[in-house]
Amino acid sequence: MQKILKKYFAFFVLPTFVAFCISFLVPFIMGIYLSFTKFTTVADAQFVGLSNYIKVFSNDEFINALFFTVKFAVVSTITVNILAFTFAYLLTRKLKGTNVFRTIFFMPNLIGGIVLGYIWQIIINGVLSHFNVNLTYSASYGFWGLVIMMNWQLIGYMMIIYIAGIQNIPNDLIEAAKIDGASKSQILRKVTIPLVMPSVTICLFLTISNAFKLFDQNLALTDGAPSGATSMLALDIYKTFYSRNGWEGVGQAKAVIFFIIVAIIMIIQLNITRKKEVES
Repeated sequence: MQKILKKYFAFFVLPTFVAFCISFLVPFIMGIYLSFTKFTTVADAQFVGLSNYIKVFSNDEFINALFFTVKFAVVSTITVNILAFTFAYLLTRKLKGTNVFRTIFFMPNLIGGIVLGYIWQIIINGVLSHFNVNLTYSASYGFWGLVIMMNWQLIGYMMIIYIAGIQNIPNDLIEAAKIDGASKSQILRKVTIPLVMPSVTICLFLTISNAFKLFDQNLALTDGAPSGATSMLALDIYKTFYSRNGWEGVGQAKAVIFFIIVAIIMIIQLNITRKKEVES
């Protein structure tokens, strides 16, 4: 079998590898190159060195979007995972109707981002209208609107992952802890959470990456209003490309910096949580 696999390995891998190079690797390399150029199309790119990156870090809109995105990612990651784990823990307690609740909680994840953004814009503005304000009244309204929407969309998805992790815990360990006199809170802290760390790693990775990459919901819910105060990094990059003539290279430089920031954060997160898995 191994000889057969080695013989036909290239035959099966080559189509996927070619597709990967065409759709990802080549555009990625070209994107890095274009971040050092001034261009309107790939054909007329002119090398300008680090000037695009200098403009990025002297651009207040990018700095504000970066801090807004980081704040949003921290808050939404904490709230999504705490609530998702709480629901998962409750729905594995052999309560009546758990399968129905699991389905209901998961369904928001199936709604597209643009549609979701407009739906929540209508809902939240309808509530805020009683106070004669709306989502664009101040940055704080837009921020918490995005957090609420993010929670509503992702909690059910993360909950399913946590449920799978909790159900994989051997019943023998739980029973042994009860025999030893451990309370429910002690079992949760000393047994359940440590053994669910692989699920925590996955959920944190997905939540953080989704929070940083959020675009369509941000566009539909606030479109960066008021005055760009609620623009996240992805939306700011989009507007740099399509709203400012001659700044295409700057937008590409922002995209490269965005990639580096997210990659560093995700590598750190994976290393920390995987160490916890090993320790537990």
